[in-house]
Amino acid sequence: MSDNEEGVEATELDEELDELEDELEGEIDDEAGSTTDEPPAAAADEADEPAETDDTDDDSAGTDTDDEPALDEDVMPDDEADLLIPVEDYLAAGVHIGTQQKTKSMNRFIHRVRTDGLYVLDVSQTDTRIRTAASFLANYNPEQILIASSRQYGRFPAEKFADAVGARARTGRFIPGTLTNPDYDGYIEPDVVVVTDPIGDSQAVKEAITVGIPVIAMCDSNNTTSNVDLVVPTNNKGRKALSVVYWLLANETLDRRGAEPAYALEDFETEP
Repeated sequence: MSDNEEGVEATELDEELDELEDELEGEIDDEAGSTTDEPPAAAADEADEPAETDDTDDDSAGTDTDDEPALDEDVMPDDEADLLIPVEDYLAAGVHIGTQQKTKSMNRFIHRVRTDGLYVLDVSQTDTRIRTAASFLANYNPEQILIASSRQYGRFPAEKFADAVGARARTGRFIPGTLTNPDYDGYIEPDVVVVTDPIGDSQAVKEAITVGIPVIAMCDSNNTTSNVDLVVPTNNKGRKALSVVYWLLANETLDRRGAEPAYALEDFETEP
């Protein structure tokens, strides 16, 4: 890759992200100033630095929603919000279901807390951030977009997203040096990185920061976002939720490039 193709300067990246974020600023400020109900005592403590977790997916935490009631949830402040898909489809996939932990940085994306202590993410903000991420990614050469996903349920939809938009994918364990060691056979120089979970994909995030490229991340209620440039708030542990988010992100990215979105949700779903 030539010097003038090596990526966007840090200041230019900041300006571009700022412009995209400005579109959301009013909504985000309103949410940041609002309060949520406190969870039961067992789940009341906030965790600024949640404990590290492995890359397995924990259905017992309520993050995959095959058995969750889907159609009777209060998941956003504006019931008439114009969404990419019907709110019922978001609910059926469990996109809104967070964990029993929240961080201060994710508080502005949380709509309320359920009686069982699970935080409910604001689906309208998820929807808006998918559109923003798509607009941002559409500005890049597809081959310079890297998708990283160590989570089991994120691997297939992440790879499908990469196929759909022409990006590159690194799923499973992220090999140290992928972005930082030119002597490594698998070394690549992307201009932007998308990750399924800043915790599970911490190595990819760390290396992206080292080389100075922006990070887009699917973030649950328990994630910290200090090293993330653009947050997409979502259940990032559930099979159906990740399929829906990556499907929408792929179609919206294609749409913003002027291409015809030709993928159905079923194309992004894996067997349970």
